[in-house]
Formats: sequence, C-alpha cells, structure tokens
Amino acid sequence: MNRRGSYAKGVAKREEILTTALDVIAREGLRRTSVRELADAAGLSQAGLLHYFDSKEELYTAILRKRDEVDHAAHAPRPESAGAPGDAAEAVLASFLEIVRHNADVPGLVQLFAHISVDAAAPEHPAHEFFLDRQRYLGELLIPAITTLQAEGRIVDTIPAATLATVVHALADGLQTHWLLDPNLDMAGTIDALLGALDPRQETTR
Repeated sequence: MNRRGSYAKGVAKREEILTTALDVIAREGLRRTSVRELADAAGLSQAGLLHYFDSKEELYTAILRKRDEVDHAAHAPRPESAGAPGDAAEAVLASFLEIVRHNADVPGLVQLFAHISVDAAAPEHPAHEFFLDRQRYLGELLIPAITTLQAEGRIVDTIPAATLATVVHALADGLQTHWLLDPNLDMAGTIDALLGALDPRQETTR
C-alpha cells in the first residue's frame, strides 16, 4: 500500500475508533469505561488504540471533538428555518437548546466533558485548545443571533450581546455538572426560562 493509502486507512480507523468510543461511553458511562474496554470495542489492543492517539488525554479530547461534530450535524438549524433574520436567529437558539436537551440522553459523555473541562484549564493539557476553540465557536454562533434578536426587540438590549452569549454558554456548561448531581434537572428548560425572562415582549403579556 502506498503512503497515501496507508494515511487514508489510518484516518478511517481513527474515525471508527471515535465513533465506537462515543457509543460506548454514552452507554456505559466514563467511570465504567477504561481505555482497554474502548480498545476491545474497536477490535484493538490497548497499545494498538494508543497508536492512533498520543495519550489517554488526547483520546478523550478527540472524543469530545467528535461529539460536537456529531451534535452539530444532527441538530444544526434546518435550511427551511432560515427566513426573516429574527426567525433564523431563533432557530439558532432552538438548535442550541436541542443539543443541551440531547445531553441528558448521553450521561457518559456529559461525565467526560465535566471531567476533562477542569483539567483543560491548564494550557499544556491536550484539551486546552479544544475548549478555547469551542468557546470561540459558540461565541460566533450565539452573538450574531442575540444581536439580531435584540435589534428586533425579542431580547433585552440593556446587556451586550457578547455578555449574554457568555452567560448562556457558561450556564449550559455549568448545568451539566448540576445535572450529574441531580438528573431530574431540566438543563434545556432552565436555559429556555432564562431566555424567556430576557424577552421584553413577556412583560406585555403579563
């Protein structure tokens, strides 16, 4: 096999490993899933699995990236939702809430996210750049949507859009930890309640 074919095969195997790992961790939970068990599920030895990743931390970081990729593909706003700017902005927030709601179906991945997010504060951690990238991505997603809704009077404009985007992002991440402690917590419902409280039109209906 030539070098290009070998590389393509390696990329395909890496994707297979990540897809398998997503399923196993979502189903079994982080604490009940070792690297050896992930390797077994992928049909590899532990050493064979880590051939595709430099460390366990890099493997876990790649799993989180894969989770975001899968969630975006599954819950991105539908093309038909793109109409008036305000409606398109509402669709962006609805898509964000769908992903938050979906998190309740994959507790093992929520455990992984919460576990890695603490260690990733260290700049040398393999997941550090992932969380910075995620922060930038969510800002680029939420700030324009909130700005549009503020311009149309659907969200209060007394707080800068960038600040509100940070609040919504921080709330979504923090709720994952709270939900691990209390699985009865409605994560998406809590964020939706905040957005409702920020809608000045609610005042006119009370």
